[in-house]
Amino acid sequence: MTLKSPKLMEARRAADILESALRGHTGDLTLADASARSGLPLRDAESGLHLLVSEYRGHLKATSEGELLFRFPHGFTKPWETRTRLQRALRAVLRGAAGVARFVVRAWIAIVLIAYVAIFVGVLIAQMFARSSNDSRDHGSFSGSFAGYVLLRVVLDALFWTFHPFSPFVWTADPPWSSSHDRRGAYGRRRDETPFYEKVNRFFFGPTPAPRDPLEDEKLILAEIRAQRGRIGLADVMRVTGLPRDEADPLMARLMLDYDGTVDVSEEGGIVYRFEAIRRTAADAPPRAPAPVWAKREELPPLTGNGAGVNALIVALNGFNLMMSLYALGAHLTLDNLGLLASGVPMAELPPTGTAVALGVVPLVFSLALFALPLGRALLRPLKRRRLARRNARRAVLQAILARVGARQGREPITEEVLQRAWQGAAGEPPRSEEITREVVALGGDVDLEAGGGIRYRFPDLETEAKALEAEREAASEEETRAGKVIFSSDA
Repeated sequence: MTLKSPKLMEARRAADILESALRGHTGDLTLADASARSGLPLRDAESGLHLLVSEYRGHLKATSEGELLFRFPHGFTKPWETRTRLQRALRAVLRGAAGVARFVVRAWIAIVLIAYVAIFVGVLIAQMFARSSNDSRDHGSFSGSFAGYVLLRVVLDALFWTFHPFSPFVWTADPPWSSSHDRRGAYGRRRDETPFYEKVNRFFFGPTPAPRDPLEDEKLILAEIRAQRGRIGLADVMRVTGLPRDEADPLMARLMLDYDGTVDVSEEGGIVYRFEAIRRTAADAPPRAPAPVWAKREELPPLTGNGAGVNALIVALNGFNLMMSLYALGAHLTLDNLGLLASGVPMAELPPTGTAVALGVVPLVFSLALFALPLGRALLRPLKRRRLARRNARRAVLQAILARVGARQGREPITEEVLQRAWQGAAGEPPRSEEITREVVALGGDVDLEAGGGIRYRFPDLETEAKALEAEREAASEEETRAGKVIFSSDA
């Protein structure tokens, strides 16, 4: 009589049973604890626990006996979701406001370039014709007409020198590594095919960031798994993604369910995540490890991303409408007076009544608001630059720690001076003492009380993990990478 192996319960169903059975529990749990409390077989309890660790941001610990301990510091609640919901709602509101603002800007630019510029140019032309025919009566408005003429000439010159075929602003310099000739224009330089409305948006709102792949972290981790012989630890995850430890832990629990992973615990308590199935490949070349997260510094994007000529044109157009709106307010260019001006009434004889809303208030408010947007972003750039510097500094500290944590002996000790030097090299300024302490604690470090000569840190979890990984990788078989012998092919 042969016994059939029992069917593995679905991880989601096992997690629901465990959540109900373990509700209210605090402290650590072994796999046996969870199985006894829930009545689930060990294999089902294990899959359910790993799913709960991923969902509720639990933590894994390892004992010297090779036992895994599961801990849920927030219980089976998600206190961060309240904050996340608020953040998502705020982001949605900001995205909506930005979308409306971009729409307004696009509509406004169309109005500026087509309607307001045309109307203001028409006003200036009508005023000059009226002045030429009534020069003796219109002598008092000569200075206003002359100012309007100068503004008109500046805008027309800006348009000419920006858009004519030989303008140095129409083409952007072709990169020296480019060999393309299909998009070259005057003087052999490459055409900038960015739509003008997009350049306007970049001037006021900044360059549009490149969309981020939502699976980017997962792809990097999988590439690291294949490059590291199917065995990785949390240090490897942090190295390629930059995620903090409390986020990398539950992420690995989810990846274990998605990619048939298992957890091995060494005699010293080092946790190793094993993914044998991911190693199989049809490629001949060995997989390449992804670059560490600190290999590429995060840089502050440019304020506009446009060339100087484009920015000058946008400033000239918006400034033209700003000046003309002030002129319209001072001259009481209401719609009624605009009709009188078009019929040949001199500017000096227009009735000084009413407020020019369409040609004065509206373009004035919008022009001021549009100038305020890039100015506000420019004022916030130092704050953003410091935030990016701190992020680069945290990655530099992570690099310094991981470079000195491992199974090999004789490495440089991890001192406070080493971490401060790494931080300052990446951020450009020395760290505060609490910043180093915060990073050390987040990585599971502690002060080495046995060491003398200044403050030194130890990272027991990372050290035992590194030793366990070294042994596991040495023992990993290359047979895991082979897909097997081909016994059938449709193209044979």
